[in-house]
Amino acid sequence: MFLLLAGLVAGAVNAVAGGGSLLVFPALLAVGLPPLQANVTNSVAQWPGYAGNVAGNREELRGQRRRILMTSAVAVVGSAVGCVLLLTLPGAVFDAVVPVLVLAASALMAVSPQIKRWIGTPEPGAPDRVAVLLPAVFLASVYGGYFGGALGVILVATLSLCAHDTLVRLNALKGLLSLVVASVTVVVFSLNAPVDWLAVALLAPTTLIGGFLGAKVARRLPENVLRWSVVVLGFAVGIYLLVK
Repeated sequence: MFLLLAGLVAGAVNAVAGGGSLLVFPALLAVGLPPLQANVTNSVAQWPGYAGNVAGNREELRGQRRRILMTSAVAVVGSAVGCVLLLTLPGAVFDAVVPVLVLAASALMAVSPQIKRWIGTPEPGAPDRVAVLLPAVFLASVYGGYFGGALGVILVATLSLCAHDTLVRLNALKGLLSLVVASVTVVVFSLNAPVDWLAVALLAPTTLIGGFLGAKVARRLPENVLRWSVVVLGFAVGIYLLVK
């Protein structure tokens, strides 16, 4: 029951703000999984939630074809690199790096309006900053393949700074890119990592339902509420991972 509830809430939070997988990761630790197994199990279990999010956000993804194709291509490569790093680097590196990355992503999201003012407000319909967007999505996807938690926070912060669109539409793209990254991790981890398939069977259906319902909520939230939901959740979990 504990994991079922965690999956439902995580799916909804991923759709609304990003970072819902950070709720499942400590839940898996709480039921006795070691950190590496909890991480790979979490990554695999999140896939249905991202699929539900994309299904619920079909309207917001329309008109983003070029952006979707470019960012998805680099996300596939980046997530594959991240998976390889996770399976080859020592576990101590994982424990040390993850809290810092989560807190940094949350801080970036918090100050993104100020950064946008500093770099200048584009004219309506201005092109995306592709030279920055694609490398940033690649690095975010490396992180996503390495540790799935807070990937949505990092992606939506990156997109809000580099792609010129409403946050609701960029949040929908974040969900699609999260699905791309999760698809790569499912393939790699299914073949090469110690996934707890019983936990996946419990979590996957509820993350799917939560992701679909959360997408409906996200499109109705004001942009400031959406952004600060990401920030608060990211800081809370980053601090938790740092002090635990």
